Amino acid sequence: MKENKNREKILKGNIKKVLISLALPIILGNAIQTIYQVVDMYWVSRLADGDNAVAAVNFVWPMIFVSIAFGIGMNIAGTSIISQFVGLNKEKEAQKVAGQLVSFSLLFSLALGIFGAVFGKQILIWMGAEGAILQHGWDFVSIIFAGMPTMFVFFAFQSIKQGQGDTVTPMILAGGSVVLNIILDPIFMFTLNMGVAGAAWATVVSRALNSIAGIYLLFFTDNGIKLKVADLKFNKKVLQKIVKVGLPSALGHSVEGIGFMVLNIFVLGFGASTIAAFGIGNKINSLILMPAMGIGQALAAVVGQNLGADQIDRASQAVKESIKLSVTILAVGGIILFLLAPQIVGIFTSDEVVLEQGTFYLQLITLSIPLMGIFQSFVGVFQGSGHTMTAMMITTGRLWALRIPLILFLRNFPALGERAVWYAMVGSNFIICIIAFGLYLIGHWKEKIVDEEEDYVEDLEVKLAE
Repeated sequence: MKENKNREKILKGNIKKVLISLALPIILGNAIQTIYQVVDMYWVSRLADGDNAVAAVNFVWPMIFVSIAFGIGMNIAGTSIISQFVGLNKEKEAQKVAGQLVSFSLLFSLALGIFGAVFGKQILIWMGAEGAILQHGWDFVSIIFAGMPTMFVFFAFQSIKQGQGDTVTPMILAGGSVVLNIILDPIFMFTLNMGVAGAAWATVVSRALNSIAGIYLLFFTDNGIKLKVADLKFNKKVLQKIVKVGLPSALGHSVEGIGFMVLNIFVLGFGASTIAAFGIGNKINSLILMPAMGIGQALAAVVGQNLGADQIDRASQAVKESIKLSVTILAVGGIILFLLAPQIVGIFTSDEVVLEQGTFYLQLITLSIPLMGIFQSFVGVFQGSGHTMTAMMITTGRLWALRIPLILFLRNFPALGERAVWYAMVGSNFIICIIAFGLYLIGHWKEKIVDEEEDYVEDLEVKLAE
């Protein structure tokens, strides 16, 4: 395997430099994925019915997140298991896990696309969408459902590469994809007069080409894990391992996504302007949070490989460095965001109500942005060590046990209006960091989930064939 240099770097190199070198491509890759949404939102806002169209696209994103959450959870498990096998220097086992990850992602996404096509519109109606928001939302989300396999296959590719410590290749592919998306958006939406549906088609076509490139790299190049068709064949033992580790994370992401759907219902109750402001603020906030999310994902690979190699102290050191880096970067980003909030929100709307609400939301949320650096590091620890149940507890708990109850409480004060939602978000972020720190100190994350005895190379025929 040509990824041995990454393994040596992760297990023996300078921790801070390792985290930065792994995180930078992830940050750029994640930023690129968020830019997909920001670019869509920019062009959608230029439509004749711009504010309603923006509100509709933002309204359906939690529904899309719920749809992909299970696959994301399985891929998190894949990264964790692959990284620990790489740490153990068991390349064949890592290859078997990678093959099952691709197969699962493809089949599950096909089933999900069919489900969304049949029941998606009714779910939007149940969520409270009507009129222009229902029409624009369904135009967008129905096409995204049709393109689910393009999204899932790339997630699997990204997971496999990150488990090996290769964060550069997924970033390069994602970069090419977003450039294509930027080009296709105005062509589909305005030249071809497809409106909101054009934004969705631009995203699906871009991601399809991304997935094809990822599959080519996995099957036809020698840069890291190289898959064979035989690796895609159903392997009960490997799949059970992936599901066992990934199920808590998958359920956690699903429940979290449903929570955001419920949150959107609350926000929609304050009107289309508030849901538009909320969506704009979230997209901008997501870009600022990219460094913390990237460092957390890099930390997952570092923790996984070092636990696999029985280097617990080094894994602990990586956690501390991750928190320092994340908090420092986000504090600087938060200050910039606070000062420039009106100008940034103004890029996406000229409506005075949306501008005022979006600006207040962005400036308030900067108070908890450094806390998200701590939160993302702890999520990375628990995911990288394979203790996905703990990760699920803090990600879903932040929303269901803290944020939504806080909103219900603060709604009893009519003077707060839509700001009840913004205050609840800041409060829930603060409390969950304290809880996550306590769970980290307990130390259960230090127990790895794979060992030397696990063998997925099933028989002599497989070995001889290779």
